[in-house]
Amino acid sequence: MSEKKIKVGNLYIGGKDIIIQSMTNTKTVDIDLTIKQILELEKAGCELVRLSIPNEESATALKEIKKAVSLPIVADIHFSSKLAILAAENGADKIRINPGNIGSKEKVAYLAKFLNERNIPIRIGVNGGSLEKELKNLNQVDGMVQSALNHIRILEDNNFDNIVVSCKSSNVKNMILAYRKLHDLIPYPLHIGVTEAGTYTKGLIKNSIGIGSLLLDGIGDTIRVSLTDDPVKEVFAAQDILKACNLYNKPYCDIVSCPTCARTEINVKQIADELDMATKDIKKNIKIAVMGCIVNGIGESEGADFGVAGGKDKSIIFKDGKQIEVINNQDIIQKMKKMIEEYNG
Repeated sequence: MSEKKIKVGNLYIGGKDIIIQSMTNTKTVDIDLTIKQILELEKAGCELVRLSIPNEESATALKEIKKAVSLPIVADIHFSSKLAILAAENGADKIRINPGNIGSKEKVAYLAKFLNERNIPIRIGVNGGSLEKELKNLNQVDGMVQSALNHIRILEDNNFDNIVVSCKSSNVKNMILAYRKLHDLIPYPLHIGVTEAGTYTKGLIKNSIGIGSLLLDGIGDTIRVSLTDDPVKEVFAAQDILKACNLYNKPYCDIVSCPTCARTEINVKQIADELDMATKDIKKNIKIAVMGCIVNGIGESEGADFGVAGGKDKSIIFKDGKQIEVINNQDIIQKMKKMIEEYNG
């Protein structure tokens, strides 16, 4: 994680907390629908939202959108530095540019001067599929890294260091290698993710490997889980990746459950699913285990605050690794919900 902090609206990218972001898939000119989706994303736990700005109407729409939402807004810009300036004038908290298509050094220099005066950061958003022509002869990893370094240099030459960098690819291995290289070369916060990752299941796997690998290496300051699906699912997926890496910074209930086998005597999936739904809005740090058998249930769920180890007709309820009660199987869910309600840490 970067020690350098970049202020975006009312939050900071950099430091110990990983910022969760997503991107709207509405037409930005449809102000009401875009506002509705941003509010849904915020409710789900999104902390920063990116909007595509393909034309002047989208850039000017930001003014009304900003009045109705509290999340900081990133304007996603391709091809036109003029649109970046217009978006900033209408309230964008951060500008994302693609080095592969943003235009000449002079245009980037002018944009840097304009944003510097307003303390608005830039994300240099390198994409492996749209590298500059002069970098096409390099392998994708080196091309992405060089593209990022080239544009960092342009900004720094114009006394601009309010920078976040991303180096995304649909190739998970290339994405990981590029970020590892960049992390060792620059002081700026990194926005990490796998671009064009695909539909929900495949996209979730790619992002979990790519983002998770980097986070466990201590690399990354903000994440976007790119999915061809409802953006709200991106936010939940990001939370789950952070939880799996022990980097989620808010209280939550963690339900762990066994994969089941021939020894299983209770409906582990049903119990785990019901508890998952029952705890999704509970802000408590609790680890709850649902284990399918008594043979080794308590031992395998070591570290759980409490849980159940299933038996044929009756099951063991345990707390802090010790058996505290034996109950009828039909009472498991009710008992677990009561223990969650009464848990105070």
